[in-house]
Amino acid sequence: MVKAIRIHKPGGPDAMVYEDVQLKPPGPGEAYVRHTAIGVNFIDVYFRSGLYKLPALPHGIGMEAAGIVEAVGPGVTEVAFGDRVAYAGGPPGSYAEKRLIPAAQLVKIPKAIDDKTAAAIMLQGMTARYLLKETHPVKKGDTILVHAAAGGMGLWLCQWAKALGCTVIGTTSSEEKAALAKKNGCKFPIIYTQEDFVAKVMEITGGKGVQVVYDGVGKDTFAKSLECLAVRGHLVLFGTASGAPDPFPPTALAAKSASLTRPGLYHYIATRKELLANAKDVFAVVADGTVKIQKPQEYMLKDAARAHKDLAGRKTTGSIILLP
Repeated sequence: MVKAIRIHKPGGPDAMVYEDVQLKPPGPGEAYVRHTAIGVNFIDVYFRSGLYKLPALPHGIGMEAAGIVEAVGPGVTEVAFGDRVAYAGGPPGSYAEKRLIPAAQLVKIPKAIDDKTAAAIMLQGMTARYLLKETHPVKKGDTILVHAAAGGMGLWLCQWAKALGCTVIGTTSSEEKAALAKKNGCKFPIIYTQEDFVAKVMEITGGKGVQVVYDGVGKDTFAKSLECLAVRGHLVLFGTASGAPDPFPPTALAAKSASLTRPGLYHYIATRKELLANAKDVFAVVADGTVKIQKPQEYMLKDAARAHKDLAGRKTTGSIILLP
């Protein structure tokens, strides 16, 4: 038996139950991984609350972790016993001491990256990578807007975009978070609780707007994000932390010949080749210092509910990990 967090019924943070589960030996194509650190992300909140549907109930949640391979099933060639590995993107179930997972979803962790860092960077790092290099490939000289610039995803986007030659504008909720964003590549942090961020974006850009908005907030920012775009600008809605945006007519995009995308990580790591390419880039920018990772905020696995409350309450910056 191993300890795991499972959902018996969707709900708030207290819907997560810390309980014993029985694991089977690994089957064909599977690996048995003992977790050393587990990543916490907003997508976990969506699964916990029922916004995203779990395959069945009760079911584990969590999309990201690092650990050690303790056994492999028949036909596994991707990893071997004793390998340090990490994964992100599902299937849900990382909030556990150990788990079975398809071996093709695992990547080996380079020696330069420790387990806690690996658990904190896979999902956010690969998301930042596809957003900046594939969904909307930014160019040197672009001006971009990043919402929640001091959050885990925001810090990734700000640092990597700056390294790619962009001028980064970012929204934050406090002086403290604005200072953190500025320290990490955001040239123009805007405290949206004190200023109208649309007006400030237009002031910074001389009335032109930005080439792209990376919006993981959703309902609270969506309409104003559209206002911040330049002509032929691109709104990339990659998350809905505040809820889904209100419906709007596609013809509203015509005023600026704007485009709107709602991408998901799964479609950018659908093959083993794509997964390895994404992970390789993420490990590289962390190892060479292009993206500096804050020490993750740590909670014990049994305290996952408190981690979710702090995440939803915007009491956290950077990444969160659970320790088994």
